[in-house]
Amino acid sequence: MFKPRLSLSMRTAVARPKAAGSQRSPWAWAGAGVLLGLLVSTLVFAPARWLSGLVQQASAGQLLLEDARGTVWTGSARLTLTGGAGSPDRASLPGRLTWQLRPAASGAGGLNLQLGADCCLSQAWLWRLSPRWDGLHLTFSDQQSSWPAQWLAGLGTPWNTLQMQGQLVLGTQALALHWASGRWQVAGSAQLDAQDLSSRLSTLRPMGSYRLTLSGGAAPELQLVTLAGSLQLSGQGQWVGNKLRFVGEASAAPESQAALSNLLNIIGRRNGARSTIKLG
Repeated sequence: MFKPRLSLSMRTAVARPKAAGSQRSPWAWAGAGVLLGLLVSTLVFAPARWLSGLVQQASAGQLLLEDARGTVWTGSARLTLTGGAGSPDRASLPGRLTWQLRPAASGAGGLNLQLGADCCLSQAWLWRLSPRWDGLHLTFSDQQSSWPAQWLAGLGTPWNTLQMQGQLVLGTQALALHWASGRWQVAGSAQLDAQDLSSRLSTLRPMGSYRLTLSGGAAPELQLVTLAGSLQLSGQGQWVGNKLRFVGEASAAPESQAALSNLLNIIGRRNGARSTIKLG
């Protein structure tokens, strides 16, 4: 039987593409390696200003990491409060905020953020962000910190008018936030003590000390009480969905009504010797 045979030239032509492909393969692997190296390098050495941009966007421009240095993973910046985009009001903490961001060691995903601030934190503050099947879970290590009340003036109205002086002592206990179904759920508690507050709207110094307590649960609650002072503040609030509804009252001791009159006009709706505070 006759069997056709390929000529040498034809066999060479057929084999040639395979040889060309084998020559290109090392270059393809080299290119992939270069791209992978660039990606890893970008992630490892991502500049701190990238994190600054994320914080600014998430806070609608009211919280800034200014003069950010280092990388996304280890860096420092000046922590600044502003009245938002286009606002001339701003105030920065003394000193710098430092951070370390690391993948969680548990292997279940998530990130650990460690914050430090010589001005305000007595020890590192650890935040843990963990993905859950129904959302995100954020936990805070128990902490007690002290922040200057005048920092709030950076937020604009009404804080720029009040120009508060004093110390804000924040304590957290088993505090955790859980994002699910489009809203935050709160567990644990936080307590903010405003100590020896004064304002440029009053000659009375100090006006008093106050405590604001956040209690977690199905409907997180706020409670405001006066610890001491001539300016009396009280109130209660509750989160309904993502909205805070708060009703409070401000009044002055009889001997201090003249010194606190301007302040009472600003912080709430004046009704005789009292002012009503409503949010939400």
